[in-house]
Amino acid sequence: MRNKSIFVACDSSDLNKIKKIINLTRTNKVKIIPKFGLQFFYSKQGRKFLEKIKSDFWLDLKINDIPQTALSAINSIRDLKKCKYITVHANGGLEMLKAVKRKAKKINKNLKVLGVTVLTSLNNKSLKQIGHINKIEKLVLKQAELIKKSNCDGIVCSAQEAIKVRRKYKNLLIITPGIRLPGDSSDDQKRIMTPKDAFKNKVSGIVIGRSLTKGNIKNNVKRLLDHLNK
Repeated sequence: MRNKSIFVACDSSDLNKIKKIINLTRTNKVKIIPKFGLQFFYSKQGRKFLEKIKSDFWLDLKINDIPQTALSAINSIRDLKKCKYITVHANGGLEMLKAVKRKAKKINKNLKVLGVTVLTSLNNKSLKQIGHINKIEKLVLKQAELIKKSNCDGIVCSAQEAIKVRRKYKNLLIITPGIRLPGDSSDDQKRIMTPKDAFKNKVSGIVIGRSLTKGNIKNNVKRLLDHLNK
C-alpha cells in the first residue's frame, strides 16, 4: 500500500484547521500528501504557511489563461520549494501547457505539472449547458492527448475515465479526485468512486477530501486503511 499516492484536500482558509488535517492524516502505513486549492492559497495566512512548510505538497490552482500570464503565475511560486505538484487546465490549450511545463522545469526540477480535464462536479448535462458537443469520456480523452503532447507529467480526471486513459497512455501519471469512502455522501461531486475501485482502474493516485476531513479525522484515516486492505 505504500506505493499508492494519496492526497488529502485541505479545503479551508482556517490555518488551525489546515494544521489539524495535516497532523491527523499522518500515518506510517501510507504517505498522505496535502493538496491546497484556491481557498487556502488565496487566504492571508495560506501563502505564508506554504513558504515555510517542510513537507511536499500539491498546489491545485488549475491555471487557465493565455501562455504569458500562465508563465507569470508559475514564476510567482518559485519560492515555494516544497511544492511537488501544480495543476493547469487543459482548456488553456497546447501552447499554454507546453509553456507552463518548460517554466516549471526551470524553476524547480522536482515540480510536476498535472493537466486538469473535466471537473468531477460536472456531468454530460453540465457539459451540454456549457456548449460542448462531445460527452465527458470523449472530451477527457481529447484533453489527455493534449496533455501528453505537451510533455506535462500527468493528468487529473475522474476514476470513471481513468481506465480508458490508462489503456491509451501506459506511463502517464493519472490522479483522480471525486473519491469517497463507501457509504459517504457524494455532496457536489457527480462522478465519484471508492478508493479501492479507483486503484483497480489503474490510477496512480487519488484525492480524498470530505471523506477524510469531515468529522473524526483519525477514524476516517483508519476507515480508509481498512477499506484499502480488504
